[in-house]
Amino acid sequence: MKKIALSFCLLIITLFSFAQKTEYDTKTNIQYYSTAINKSDSYINERCVLDIYYPKNSKGFTTIVWFHGGGLTGGNKEIPEALKNKGFAIIGVGYRLSPKVKAEKAIEDAAAAIAWAFNNIAGYGGETSQIFVSGHSAGAYLALMNGLDKKWLQKEGIDANKIAGLIPLSAQCITHFEIRRENGIPEKQPTIDAFAPLFHVRADASPLLLITGDREMEMLGRYEENAYMERMMKLVGHKETKLYELDGYGHGMTEPGFPLLVNEVNRIIKEKQTKK
Repeated sequence: MKKIALSFCLLIITLFSFAQKTEYDTKTNIQYYSTAINKSDSYINERCVLDIYYPKNSKGFTTIVWFHGGGLTGGNKEIPEALKNKGFAIIGVGYRLSPKVKAEKAIEDAAAAIAWAFNNIAGYGGETSQIFVSGHSAGAYLALMNGLDKKWLQKEGIDANKIAGLIPLSAQCITHFEIRRENGIPEKQPTIDAFAPLFHVRADASPLLLITGDREMEMLGRYEENAYMERMMKLVGHKETKLYELDGYGHGMTEPGFPLLVNEVNRIIKEKQTKK
């Protein structure tokens, strides 16, 4: 018994030491547009910046690009505490907001930030084949639009299918209500046009995990939008779409959602490594 106890203690010490070796650094307010664009537009210069939290002295790590919520009218870049110390790099992205600009500009900004991750993460030690895109609410909408409608990232020279996985938390899958408001469409009038992720369902998209709050507690049919997205993705032949509904949680369901995000990232990375 003493030998078993000693071995167990040594294992715990080893694991603790390994965890202690992973140190993280944070770089803030990195501009993801070119210098020329930033000089030409003061609002881009102010809003279109990102923070990166990453494992120091590590190679080949996974990156999660995270877009904040706020209805496309508010909010600021953030690096969620629940995603720290997991071995990942987290990129928290700021973007332009309505009504100062048209809401579609936020989709453009999201594409530029994702492109920045693909073009620069290797310089920090990250693996470009392991870049995930996620966000909550409006941020989840931006993640979905860029992951499904390939034109946004094509403008930045990036193939959206290179994204390792899309994990939107409480995304709007119909046309975003701020874009509808700009066009005089009532908040409760469902619309599926080119600004709806649902309009762009396709079989060859990256793996997709949809996470929402309780259907009776969520915003404006948000669960049902995601359920329809899941159904249509499967009908067009997408093999890796899943939907989780978090019973007992409303729209602000990030706390129980983050562990699901982490599990999905680890699952996909494990599958990638197994296939090598």
